[in-house]
Amino acid sequence: MAKYQYYYRPKGIKSRYELMVFYCESQPFLPLTDYYHDCIGRNNKSTALTYLNCLLPFFSWLDQSSNYQGKRVQWDQPPEAIRVAAEDYLRQEMGCKVRENETFKFVNRTNRSPKTVSLFLSALKSFYKSLIQLKQYKYSNPLIDSYAILDNYKSSTEGVRKDKPRMPSEAGTEDAIPHRRMTDSYFKLINEEWQPEIIDDPYLPFRIYKAGKKVNWSLREVVIARMLFETGARVSEVIELTIGDYRSRKSYQEVSTFNKGSHGKKVKFLRFSKDTVKLLMKYLNTERKHFDKLNCGFENLPNEAPMFLTELGTPFLYESWYYHWSRAIKVSGIKLNPHKTRHWFVTTRLREIYNTSKTEAEINQKKMELIKYIHWKDKNTIDVYEHYFDEEKHRKSHDQMLENMAKRETEYLQQKSEKKLKQGSFVFDNKEKIIIDSEIQELLDGLE
Repeated sequence: MAKYQYYYRPKGIKSRYELMVFYCESQPFLPLTDYYHDCIGRNNKSTALTYLNCLLPFFSWLDQSSNYQGKRVQWDQPPEAIRVAAEDYLRQEMGCKVRENETFKFVNRTNRSPKTVSLFLSALKSFYKSLIQLKQYKYSNPLIDSYAILDNYKSSTEGVRKDKPRMPSEAGTEDAIPHRRMTDSYFKLINEEWQPEIIDDPYLPFRIYKAGKKVNWSLREVVIARMLFETGARVSEVIELTIGDYRSRKSYQEVSTFNKGSHGKKVKFLRFSKDTVKLLMKYLNTERKHFDKLNCGFENLPNEAPMFLTELGTPFLYESWYYHWSRAIKVSGIKLNPHKTRHWFVTTRLREIYNTSKTEAEINQKKMELIKYIHWKDKNTIDVYEHYFDEEKHRKSHDQMLENMAKRETEYLQQKSEKKLKQGSFVFDNKEKIIIDSEIQELLDGLE
């Protein structure tokens, strides 16, 4: 089915496109090409490429299997046709169950559905958003529920006074604006609640470093891997660093970088170990200098120079880096996508917080510091990790209880196996039954 493919611009070819999508390998397909480059401006290259890879099979499917009123669906048809095609694709190719609602559709994943259902819907919604802005699609976005937007607008603007605008919250005369429980998406995925992963292997980084050594990672791959595990950053936040990002921080153990959704603005910093600093400086002054077109080391590099280069002296891209990462992962025998290094960092950092803090106040303070460092938009994300540690605490206390039960059981069996005592009387002292030796019993009788 793969009729749509993309290729990077060959070296020496001048073009405003760094990547181009082709139809049947020979015909340029500009809608997806333009979308990719517009997406880079709003997100980052790794996100844009992920979305593009989700869309390619859908466009191939449109040409070969779609059907709307007896004809194949074209990407630029009205929203009704696109929605029918998307729903058929969700059912036939992604194994989803789709059911009607008044103005939108509910989507349920099944056991046959891939994990990329949510990505596909986000990508298709993003595609039409871009093509509308680029004036290549003349209709409204097929992946948006216009009624949800209208209802949200009304709830945000209508006040208690009839035919009057809503008073500001400071006035104290209006009820709080209700939080919309549903998104504005036409296809609403209702069993796709994202949960962060708990990765609690303390030796994970070193197992990956060892695998990298086996596949002959260069110093560049080693530095990037160490930064990922030590900082909790996303891959793009490390790979796209510049020399100026490093110089902008007071500490030599830190760099400034962008965050997801910050549109390239350097809104946060990453901090790594002194050993990684040594390896980074060694890379900049040896391996990178060798591939740099000006043969410059760290001191002479301009601020805008990329921190990591390819062997051709061009900026190192996610796709090139992932090739080296995947080779090491295959050798290690561990199934680990790059983003899981971020989950490992958070899990490890939280464990340190619990182990080193002496009071609840200190724990809460350090957790807030972690949330600010990670730049989570939803502060409740950390609750999932904490739930893991609460469960672990229960396991430890429960294991202690079971250990005590086993000890008491052993003591009980030992008592039963002892030589039977001489026949005597039994004295009950509250709950305990004490076996009294016959001689002691006689002594007690004499005291009456």
